[in-house]
Amino acid sequence: MYLISRIFALCLFSTLLMDAQTSVLYEIKFENAVHHEADISIHFKNIESDTLSVRMSRSSPGRYAVHEFAKNVFDLRAIDGNGIELKVHRPNPYQWDITGHDGIVSINYRLFANHGDGTYSQVDETHAHLNIPATFLYAPAYASEKIELKINPRSDLNWKVATQLDRIGDNLYSAPNLQYFMDSPIEISDHQLRSFSIKSNGREYTIQFALHQTENYDGFEDYMKNVEKIVKSELKVFGELPDFDFGKYTFLACYTPNIDGDGMEHRNSTILTDLKALSQGGNKENIGTVAHEFFHAWNVERLRPSSLEPFDFTEANMSGELWFAEGFTSYYTGLVLCRSEIISRESYIQSLSSLLNRVWNSPGRNYYSPVEMSYQAPFVDAAASIDQVNRENLFISYYSYGYALGLALDLSLRNLDPEKSLDGYMKLVWDKFGRQEIPYFLKDLKNALSEYSTEEFSDDFFNSYIFASHMPDYKTLLDSVGVKLNQPFLHLPSFGGTVEVKDNKWLISSYPLENSSFYNAGLSKGDRIVSIDGKLTNNKLDPETILKSYNPGDKVKVVFNRYGKQKETYLVFLNNTNYTTSLIPEADRERQKNQNRWLSNN
Repeated sequence: MYLISRIFALCLFSTLLMDAQTSVLYEIKFENAVHHEADISIHFKNIESDTLSVRMSRSSPGRYAVHEFAKNVFDLRAIDGNGIELKVHRPNPYQWDITGHDGIVSINYRLFANHGDGTYSQVDETHAHLNIPATFLYAPAYASEKIELKINPRSDLNWKVATQLDRIGDNLYSAPNLQYFMDSPIEISDHQLRSFSIKSNGREYTIQFALHQTENYDGFEDYMKNVEKIVKSELKVFGELPDFDFGKYTFLACYTPNIDGDGMEHRNSTILTDLKALSQGGNKENIGTVAHEFFHAWNVERLRPSSLEPFDFTEANMSGELWFAEGFTSYYTGLVLCRSEIISRESYIQSLSSLLNRVWNSPGRNYYSPVEMSYQAPFVDAAASIDQVNRENLFISYYSYGYALGLALDLSLRNLDPEKSLDGYMKLVWDKFGRQEIPYFLKDLKNALSEYSTEEFSDDFFNSYIFASHMPDYKTLLDSVGVKLNQPFLHLPSFGGTVEVKDNKWLISSYPLENSSFYNAGLSKGDRIVSIDGKLTNNKLDPETILKSYNPGDKVKVVFNRYGKQKETYLVFLNNTNYTTSLIPEADRERQKNQNRWLSNN
């Protein structure tokens, strides 16, 4: 009975869409949302080839790894313009070939979707959270064709639609081509909507925020005030807003307990997801994601590396510029929160220490430059694997690496000339490439820095810190803006690996850093320490307390268990090289002036 009703619905769908203005029309329904299913139909007309090939994407805009979305597609059927069921052949896991048609094909399939974040889709009775590549099949032959999408929200659940797609009718939306469609997420829920207007280049734009959360919250207005501060602060960096399509930019926020935390930028919108509602502390935790993703409206969406243009939906997308596209965006995330007075200067400066520790105390920079670290994105950006990897020693996030280099370049430019800054450099590359949406190459970033500063400065920066992995002189750079960089723990020992107290024993739960105390002693992840220097390890003996009992250079005997066998080794404690950053309270007037230029919105 269900099959008959589906075929009837397909026939009706095919008949109704004969008069459509487009060759590609989608429709989506959510009658079985309780079981995380969507029912999707696609209508193609004017088919010129004998075989219509449709695919499920293996990648998603803003992600760089492969994702097998096809695994959630099932119960696929196709008919021609006369309602005759067509033969469907599966040549590979991602593709369906349909033959025997009359120039018209209507496809219907069901989708299981229950992982809501910036990449995947989720359908349940709270919402339909749709990332397009994870939801809809597409036909490569129609990639340049206009697309229309009919959405059927659950009226019984008071669902409404929020998306950057152009609304052309009652729950009918359009995209000019496949690339735009794939880059246009959709939130369908009983959400709240707030907005404000902002002018740029003589045009007024609407910035709107669709908030979906499962509880009432009366602090949304205050949250929106911080969103507006962020938008205005980032506008000052570039001097203008991007020319948002239809004069609108939309934040699609799901702060619900059934979602996975994430943030994902798109051309005129962004997805923001978190387990915590605003009233549960999410108002403070999520605002950084707002700052990061909105900055992407310039840096990566329009100021875009050529390596990501056009985006390839059939495989992983690799780029050597992610230290700039993602990393510099990360640098501005904290800076903008500070400039907007959402966080204090003290908090911002203190946060720099964890960043510097992640980057400059990592052995990874002995193996890869920032460009090469960017190449690792397909293996780390929400990529799935079952084998263990040694990220502790081989990888530094291009987000963190680029953040640290953005800080170094900003302060270096300010030391070179008080009238220069990273703001000025970002505006220059925006003017040269972003505004016209001309994809850039790595050499273009280097040449633009030469133009903004000097050729010697640019050569030194790129050769030392981008193409190689040298560490900038942060102590001098930070001192120039009244910030103290220190290593106050050199007199204390360090294990060089994470210890968890588990089952009344110490478990080494991370791969030890190269040339650390654990590493040099031959200890590794998974080892269970039985005793150290004759002291039995258990849940009453805190690892940090043990460390305070020794000095760098001290040698101790370690008894440990590996694969069920007890072994012994000797460990020589090495010192703790962690950095701290703090404001210099007695900074002179010149340093205070430099700091104000750096951290203020003036």
